[in-house]
Amino acid sequence: MKRLSAVFAVLLAAGPLAAETCTTQSQMQAIDRDGIAQAARTLALAMQANDPAAIKAQSSADLASNFAAVASLTGDTSPKLKGSPLAVESVWLLDATGLKPNTDGSPATGQFFCTLNQSSTETDFIIDGLPAGKYAFAIVNAGGANPWRISMLLRNEGGWKLAGIYPKATTSAGKDGLYYWTTARTMARQNQPWNAWLYYQQAAELLQPVGFVGSTHLEKLRTEASAAAPPVVQKGLSAEQPLVLRATDGSEYRITGFGFNDSVSKDKVDLVVHLKVETMGDSVAARKRNTEAARTLVLAYPELRSAFHGVWVSSEAAGASAFATEEPMENLR
Repeated sequence: MKRLSAVFAVLLAAGPLAAETCTTQSQMQAIDRDGIAQAARTLALAMQANDPAAIKAQSSADLASNFAAVASLTGDTSPKLKGSPLAVESVWLLDATGLKPNTDGSPATGQFFCTLNQSSTETDFIIDGLPAGKYAFAIVNAGGANPWRISMLLRNEGGWKLAGIYPKATTSAGKDGLYYWTTARTMARQNQPWNAWLYYQQAAELLQPVGFVGSTHLEKLRTEASAAAPPVVQKGLSAEQPLVLRATDGSEYRITGFGFNDSVSKDKVDLVVHLKVETMGDSVAARKRNTEAARTLVLAYPELRSAFHGVWVSSEAAGASAFATEEPMENLR
């Protein structure tokens, strides 16, 4: 959330920042609120029914002209929404009709700061490459045993048309973002910095609807995560700045990032490790390397055993497909 933090810093230093306007649902006229909600629900129903043609018919001109990714996403998501009741949770009206393009003519970044009435709580939208126009953002919840959230950006083109759609699960291993957040706080108090930091990351992944949306609550979560982070990752992880682990035999493993996977266990997530390698090698060698990298990580930070079911390692080399394997914790001794 570095970008959002930078925006807040500017606000504190320079006072009010010129931005596009945002209207929350409580401030909207009923005709606007109901129109956005109806469009969002209709699109969510079409995704649930695996009807990409209906979604395309209700898409903006730009999206409809390059629709293959949405069609594929619809096919992947529809089974996960089957039988789930749909309910519109929240809508925002985002007015960027006065947004000027960049000096090179490319679409600018739209900045919308949405404060709830009589509250310090804020939701922010920082959307890159946004053409001038009137937009809305909506969240539709799909309930049931495996709840999902369908977030969408709408554009007014003689009616509300889809400009972007972002479905995602709201639980992992049966637990929601609030569980991971509160558990991370407990882990931090118990001096488990790795578990706390990683659970904070999982909480943020589940609670943030899409990357361009921030909020007061998410900023608080990020601040707590930063305070809890082990020193070796406080400056972040990347291919250029990996976490380097050395095994007892002298082998080095360069970790460029972490993620989570709940496809194996229903009770605990697996930790996903992104491993930078120079060459992939054959499958036997790659599997052995993945296992040893996972073992080295857990031996270095044994607290991970209590928080995760196992470790996925994804070896990644330039110009090659990733090679991923999973090992349960009991195998990593």
